[in-house]
Amino acid sequence: MSRIGHNKPPPDPKETIKRNIDRRKLIVDDGIGKYKNIPLPTWIELSLIDVCNRSCVFCPKSDSSIAPDTYQKMSRSLIDKLYKDLKKINYSGSITLCGYGEPLLHKDIEYITNKLSKVSNVEVVTNGDVLSAKMLRKLYNANTGRCLVSLYDGPEQIEKFKNIIRQAKVPEDFVILRDRWYDDSQNFGVKLTNRSGTIKIGNQVSNTMHSICYYPSYQFLIDWNGDVFLCPQDWQRRQTMGNMMQEEIFDIWTSKIMKKYRIDLLNGKRTNEPCKSCNAQGTLLGVNHAKMWRTIYKI
Repeated sequence: MSRIGHNKPPPDPKETIKRNIDRRKLIVDDGIGKYKNIPLPTWIELSLIDVCNRSCVFCPKSDSSIAPDTYQKMSRSLIDKLYKDLKKINYSGSITLCGYGEPLLHKDIEYITNKLSKVSNVEVVTNGDVLSAKMLRKLYNANTGRCLVSLYDGPEQIEKFKNIIRQAKVPEDFVILRDRWYDDSQNFGVKLTNRSGTIKIGNQVSNTMHSICYYPSYQFLIDWNGDVFLCPQDWQRRQTMGNMMQEEIFDIWTSKIMKKYRIDLLNGKRTNEPCKSCNAQGTLLGVNHAKMWRTIYKI
């Protein structure tokens, strides 16, 4: 993966977005594992802690009535349970630490990355505000696969983080610096969505622009308390698929409710929340998973 690592953001934010999608395709769409002849997810997102030190206008955290900081955090027992469940099914995908808060605010970040790295590639997505050379080195020593830093303040941050990389004495491509300092005319440098109806700022497309969605065919999000959601777009936590502290991950992945949402979205039916309010382009990743599920469901 070193050939697609980068800590030199290009001048055009669209190029950064493209690089990120292309990099994820190598993880998501290739080498799909199976368990009991069922295609497994290749991307699991963990929301380690429900608090962020920033309040970006394109993020639901900017509105406390929608996404308040609760300071709740994922426990070691949940991480241990996830490790056990994924090991049982020989999980071969990736885990990203991001979700509804800033993952580096979780004091157990080293334990989490080190534990989960034994069953999966682990990536950390951070705003970098609390990232120091010491912490970066700790993440590297804890077997983190890659650290993605979103730069929101300006291009002057690039040299700051390059210095941190040098001081930490980690491989250069261990860190990916992503330009996110643009205004609403360039959608803040992100693949902007309405976060299933919670954000209106920027050049948002209509909810009817996209219909088919592959999200539940290849991934899901686990909240701090073990609740499993279809994807990271569901910021209002409208519909849980189950709770991994009460069921095994594979059982949730193959549950009736997951099947319902998966079939509906493969058929282009965004008829239930949170999908009904979502304008995300859900076909950028997961095309190979979708083919497998269509065969299984005879769609």
